[in-house]
Amino acid sequence: MKDKIHPKYNEDAKVTCLCGNSFVTGSVRPQIRIEVCSKCHPFYTGEQRIVDSMGRVERFKQKYKMK
Repeated sequence: MKDKIHPKYNEDAKVTCLCGNSFVTGSVRPQIRIEVCSKCHPFYTGEQRIVDSMGRVERFKQKYKMK
């Protein structure tokens, strides 16, 4: 392996979710922000909701005029 080409690995990288949950993991980035975690993801919580971060569901409904 070549010297001085690899990024620094942080053992205590803080991951923060939009729901407020945070935890520590290892990463090359010191701080990570995510939209959905295991505390708020519909698969793990058992809720029937659509996770849409880009507005794709609304565009689909508007395209086919669904309510």
